[in-house]
Amino acid sequence: MKLSARNQLKGTVVSIEEGAVNGIVKIDIGGGNVISSTISMSAIRELDLKVGKTAYAVIKATSVMVGVDD
Repeated sequence: MKLSARNQLKGTVVSIEEGAVNGIVKIDIGGGNVISSTISMSAIRELDLKVGKTAYAVIKATSVMVGVDD
């Protein structure tokens, strides 16, 4: 797999919450960090995502939000 996105984080699927149209996939990328992504149920099936399977969180954004604690 070759992509132009530079933020490609390899990890393990730790949970999939299935919905009617979309699902929430959580990927453990190590160091206590888990990335969550909402994708279509069709994509979940096409990628054959399962808990325990290796997957990549690929992040490509034109803007990044910044927040601070109150």
